[in-house]
Amino acid sequence: MKAPPLVETARLVLSAPVAADADAVFQRYASDEDVTRYLGWPTHRSVADTQGFLAFSALQWEREGAGPYLIWARADGRLLGSTGLGLEPHRRAITGYVLATDAWGKGYAAEALTAVVEVAADIGVQRLYALVHPQHHASMRVLEKCRFERDASWTGRMEFPNLQTGLAQAVLYYYSRGLR
Repeated sequence: MKAPPLVETARLVLSAPVAADADAVFQRYASDEDVTRYLGWPTHRSVADTQGFLAFSALQWEREGAGPYLIWARADGRLLGSTGLGLEPHRRAITGYVLATDAWGKGYAAEALTAVVEVAADIGVQRLYALVHPQHHASMRVLEKCRFERDASWTGRMEFPNLQTGLAQAVLYYYSRGLR
C-alpha cells in the first residue's frame, strides 16, 4: 500500500510535508492553543517541535508509504492545515485533520477528509477510523458529513495533552462507511 504524495480536490492540494514547511506549519496551526485543544499531540512551543513532527512524517512516508498531508488552498497557495493516513496492520488506518482557525467553517475539513477516504480506498485500506474527544462537536459533524459512523460499542481512552497532561480521557471511535 502506497499513497500518492500529492492529491488535488476542487479547492485543495494535499501534499506530503517537507522540512521547508516547518515555519508555516508552526505559525498557521501547530502553535495555536485553540486549534490544538482536542488533539492527541501537544501544542508546539517552538519551530523545533514542528521540525520533529516533519522528521517523523518523512520517516512515516518512507517506511509505510503514507503519512500526514498538508492541506493547501489551490486559489492562493495558503497553508490551511493537515490531515493524513496512519497505516496499521490488517489493512486498517487512522485519519484525522486539523485546520488553522481562519479556515474553520468553510468546508475544507470535509473536502480534505473525503479525499483521504478516497486515497484509503484506492490503496486497499478496509477499515479507516478516527478518534475524537466527546466535546469536539465540530469534528463529529465533519466525520458524519463524510459518512463516518460512531461505533457506540467501542470504548477507549487516550490522553489529550492540551486539555490535561497525563490523564487518559474518554474518546469516541468513528469509522468510514465510505470505503468501496
